Amino acid sequence: MNQKAIIFLADGMADEPLAELNGKTPLEAAHTPGMDEIARRGENGTFLTLPDGLPTSSDVANMSVLGFDPERNYPGRGPIEAMAQGIELAPDDVAWRCNLVYVSGDGVLRDYSSGHISPEDAAILMRDLQEKFGSDEVTFHTGVSYRNLLVLHGKRFSSAINYFKPDSSQDIAVAELPLTPKDDSAEARDTIAFLNDLGAKCAAFLQSHSVNRGKTSPANAIWPWSPGRVPKFPPFNLLYPGRSAAIISAVDVIKGIGRCGKMDVIDVPGATGFLDTNYAGKVEAALKAIETHDLVYLHVEAIDECSHLGDLKLKLQAIEDFDAKIVVPVLRALQDRNVNFAVLPDHPVPIKLRCHTTTPVPLAICGNCAKCDQVDAFSEKLAPQGTLGFLGGTQLVKKLLNL
Repeated sequence: MNQKAIIFLADGMADEPLAELNGKTPLEAAHTPGMDEIARRGENGTFLTLPDGLPTSSDVANMSVLGFDPERNYPGRGPIEAMAQGIELAPDDVAWRCNLVYVSGDGVLRDYSSGHISPEDAAILMRDLQEKFGSDEVTFHTGVSYRNLLVLHGKRFSSAINYFKPDSSQDIAVAELPLTPKDDSAEARDTIAFLNDLGAKCAAFLQSHSVNRGKTSPANAIWPWSPGRVPKFPPFNLLYPGRSAAIISAVDVIKGIGRCGKMDVIDVPGATGFLDTNYAGKVEAALKAIETHDLVYLHVEAIDECSHLGDLKLKLQAIEDFDAKIVVPVLRALQDRNVNFAVLPDHPVPIKLRCHTTTPVPLAICGNCAKCDQVDAFSEKLAPQGTLGFLGGTQLVKKLLNL
């Protein structure tokens, strides 16, 4: 019997116990009746989203949750986001995620997001960078807010470059965060030299740009990272034969995974990737999508952003908003329908660290696919006590879809 399912993906929600919360994690301290209902009605366990040897990033983690085997298929974030934007990469192109960042006068990376620069301001900066520095060898592409792209064109460039994730490198001197080659090829060395020169020119240009005047966290530098070439994933309907899926997210990295996997990517007007996102629009899109798809992947980014900011109050708000404005309305709307549900983060972002860690994440599922265990709330501490066990690979989606 075919099953339908919705996965609620709370980006960066998992955390560690905090003294200011009396030893609770933010998830444990937050009011989350919807997620607790899934845990209470079903089975609980953990999921390995970040395998050893791969970047500790959301692209790897969400590929893992969907079963796309990042150990074999991970292409880098740059090309995944290029897919989301409909950028056609030639075989020799190398696509890079390109953050607009704030570097202080003493040469320290202070803000990976330039104060969560508005999409409008970011679009102006990326347009002007393209006009000033774009060429047959490099193009700049506007994304959402600080999340943009840079593409290098030609055989002279390599994707075999080590890099530092900007959201994991805040308050560190830029001189301690260089690009380095993964091999001894001339192409790798040339790529680094080219980007270092380009970065210096872009910084000088951005420093005096009118968009940055008067801002406490101006977008005064570019940060290229996670390069790669044309992605090659198995389509979702071949990985899970005959099943269709839709993906709902505000951010290009998740949309790109959907496009790489030939999933239906649903754009929601007003979805921002932060606390002001259009929650109601996402719920409406999910309820519509489940009518015509077997799986709906409903992703919310805001919790991750608040975690990287190190703002506990905002993280608690983001968790409670996710539960009250996403999980509860969907559960209520589909309470009489034969739909399975799962909830999990893609990775932890401990408030104290402000960066991703590789700890397996809590997972709860309910519906016809799950038996009821003794766990009565959703949390990092209780989930491993459930009967679901430790999942990875395609196990979650197969269980939800009765494959």
